[in-house]
Amino acid sequence: MSAKKLKIHFIGIGGIGVSALARYYLGKSAKISGSDLAASEITESLKKLGVKIYIGSHNPKCLTPDVKQVVYSPAVLPDNSEIIAAKKLGIQCLSYPQALGDLTKKHFTIAVAGSHGKSTVAAMIGILLMKAGLDPTVIVGTKVKEFAPHQKNGGGSNCRVGKSKYLVIEADEHFASFLNYWPKIIVLTTIEKDHLDFFKNLNNILKAFKKFVSHLPKKGIFIGNRDDKNIYSTFSTAVENVRWYSLRNEESEKLKKTLKIPGEFNVSNALAALAVARILKIPDKISFKALSEYKGSWRRFDIKKVKINNKKLIIINDYGHHPTQVKVTLKAAREKFPKRKIWCLFQPHQYQRTCYLWNDFVKVLKKVPVDKLIITDIYEVAGREDEKIKEKINSKKLIETINQPWAIYLPKRQIENFLKKNLQGGEVVIIMGAGDIYEINSKLKMQNAKL
Repeated sequence: MSAKKLKIHFIGIGGIGVSALARYYLGKSAKISGSDLAASEITESLKKLGVKIYIGSHNPKCLTPDVKQVVYSPAVLPDNSEIIAAKKLGIQCLSYPQALGDLTKKHFTIAVAGSHGKSTVAAMIGILLMKAGLDPTVIVGTKVKEFAPHQKNGGGSNCRVGKSKYLVIEADEHFASFLNYWPKIIVLTTIEKDHLDFFKNLNNILKAFKKFVSHLPKKGIFIGNRDDKNIYSTFSTAVENVRWYSLRNEESEKLKKTLKIPGEFNVSNALAALAVARILKIPDKISFKALSEYKGSWRRFDIKKVKINNKKLIIINDYGHHPTQVKVTLKAAREKFPKRKIWCLFQPHQYQRTCYLWNDFVKVLKKVPVDKLIITDIYEVAGREDEKIKEKINSKKLIETINQPWAIYLPKRQIENFLKKNLQGGEVVIIMGAGDIYEINSKLKMQNAKL
């Protein structure tokens, strides 16, 4: 069935990945509907595109008679009433990874995998291909300004629908989702302990990545980060067609001087994108210019100059939620703003991640280069929490263990007033986490400002 005749219902459409796939099919003239437990910036933007969105408890009535396929988020549980009803009606049901996996088989797919940097590298590769006239389709876990340049609010999009054979995707490892994908090129940025609620240990994570890389065809190409010991030790002899990138490459200094986005980790991300561009015979002149103009993406060191109560501030929104991400992001912030006071508002993501990586979080947060650290309540991921762990840990205990005078706990409901009352003006405020902490931006009623 052609996409134009297809009606697809997306369960969990507010997710950054699922919404990107919904946008892809919208771009292919399919009819779309979706449901989610709560309204969000993402669901509202889809509504404006004409998508019928059902908010609240999942309801089989969402499945109108013309629905031919259901795509659901991996976070949606099997007992979801909409999925049960769809299966009874004989409607094809695919998880988001399965649906995206079908697309990877139909395109020349470039998949970016790794514990960190996936969204940024995928966005960079997509932009490089655009600038080179290769007209790619890109499905990525963040919003990129260049993918929707005419949006009035400049927010960007997590999907770009092109007409060429090229598909660039972010290949998530959680639940081993990436084992549904069949790319021609794999970029592997980093491998670290994460998603231990699923993988249990690093060895299982490495096994999953090895299996994913085995999906490459005989002439497929593996691009790996030479600086990551887990990647190099695992894949240095395991892959036939391999290209390595490293901060020791001679291009590193040039990129460090020209990139608008800060941090050594972003130099590494740019090197990964450059490696792909060279494989596709994109001239370096185009690549370096595109990378130098890249402004970053939504919640990836996303800088805004604002005024709150007539006080001028710099607000940085960032998706970081792993100890390593927190560490390198705050280091980059200090390097970029060496003379300013830096506040970090951090929302830990998921009780299980916080528990499994507790010692790593404590070690990192004890030494972060900030003037004030505010930790709010752990973001609870519906359907993926362990009640025993929830009873054992919380953000108050994390603050007590960090035991630093500049680190405090605040419930989310108190953050707005605390910031308005205590910020003096001139500070850099980093709002960090993968949950809903970014919503504090709208509550603060910020105005754009020039500093």
